Amino acid sequence: MRTRVTEQFGIEYPIFAFSHCRDVVAAVSRAGGMGVLGALYFTPEELELELKWIDEHVGGKPYGVDVVMPAKYEGADLGDAEELVGKLQGMIPAEHRQFLENLLQEHGVEASTESASKVLLGWTDQTARPQVEIALKHPIALLASALGPPPADVAELAHQHGVKVGGLASNARHARKQVEAGVDIIIAQGTEAGGHTGDVSTMVLIPEVVDAVGEDTIVLAAGGIGRGRQMAAGLALGADGVWTGSIWLTVDEADTPERALPKLLAATSRDTVRSRAWTGKPARFLKTAWTEAWESEKSPGYLPMPMQFMLIADALPRIARSGDGELVTFPVGQIVGSMNQVKPAAQVVYDLIEEYVESIERLNTITEG
Repeated sequence: MRTRVTEQFGIEYPIFAFSHCRDVVAAVSRAGGMGVLGALYFTPEELELELKWIDEHVGGKPYGVDVVMPAKYEGADLGDAEELVGKLQGMIPAEHRQFLENLLQEHGVEASTESASKVLLGWTDQTARPQVEIALKHPIALLASALGPPPADVAELAHQHGVKVGGLASNARHARKQVEAGVDIIIAQGTEAGGHTGDVSTMVLIPEVVDAVGEDTIVLAAGGIGRGRQMAAGLALGADGVWTGSIWLTVDEADTPERALPKLLAATSRDTVRSRAWTGKPARFLKTAWTEAWESEKSPGYLPMPMQFMLIADALPRIARSGDGELVTFPVGQIVGSMNQVKPAAQVVYDLIEEYVESIERLNTITEG
């Protein structure tokens, strides 16, 4: 296959694979696509170790890093990262803390013996910048911003290192702002996607974004793409490649939590919900007792980003370790209905390409007929 992104990055297939798991990132890049490591949950020190490992296991193939640098969030003006964490922790209402503890007790989740986490991770500009600095010390090919355009100085810094900049956009207006901020590649993500996502469907969004940013800007199709037929559709709509995420949660190499994996494999495309119950901003994940509780009349409501995640961060590992399993959820898109078998990451790449080729051949047959 040959598109602008395969030529630009020297990859065999225009398939970008977002994952928080380094093994998946390396496996996809070795298979001819491009793995992109989500840096969000790593401290700078942890990220350094992850990227060093990828450097040693990617076989010289290109890979990328994805950070979260939202333009708007609670505490943006509260000082440096260390000061910010303490102040935000103090701003979490007691009502929300009590609601969460009551919910955990109802489902048999063991009480915590540890103090609340003081690590905010990469949810803010202050905490994401150290991640960017670490990433640019490694031979990455792409720096992506997962939530809003990256600051202009960050985009410029990446360009100075010879690194292309990508940005996720959920509507045409946001896509234009990304280009103005110095973004090279727009990842047009439809509402079907897992994690943070807008409310416009992929089929509608892709051509709108392609038209909005013009032919000089590369667009990747994202949101509900996990089959070769969907890949063909994305390219037909004007994209130069596809950005995938959810489908890598059920590959052999993934580090998906043990209690979440069976839920993902059994879920249908109707078993996800778009809610603020994870981060405070709309995100799609598995619909479970967790999402239902936060939507119930008893709920105190959601806290703004990043306070919602700070509230629940210590509860997530407790839920994974104990309880009745009803609260276990995970960010995933509607493509989860097709994720019913565990395969090696490389096999998923090859399956995508095989079905893509079959789709193109079928279209050619129709045209010729």
